[in-house]
Amino acid sequence: MTDAILVNGVTPQQLTETILKGVKKQIADLKKDFTPREPDDFLTRMETAKLLKISLTTVHDWANTKILKAYKVGNRTYFSRKEIESTLFSSNHQNS
Repeated sequence: MTDAILVNGVTPQQLTETILKGVKKQIADLKKDFTPREPDDFLTRMETAKLLKISLTTVHDWANTKILKAYKVGNRTYFSRKEIESTLFSSNHQNS
């Protein structure tokens, strides 16, 4: 038990400082490995279906009924991850 902290004889201030040091170290370690998602990430129909856990047919239907906004490039269809998340968030608040 090399990292054990004995609370006996420790002031509340010292305990607080020790805890804060540990939390700050953990946050610093997380920041090193954290990479934020690209806000303008575009997904294919298949990626969108996997993200939403729905079928390709449902993705197609939702694009046709304007539930999801589709972006066409030639014969390919893409969906904005940011818009998908926004749609999910706004629909959750409507049902609350």
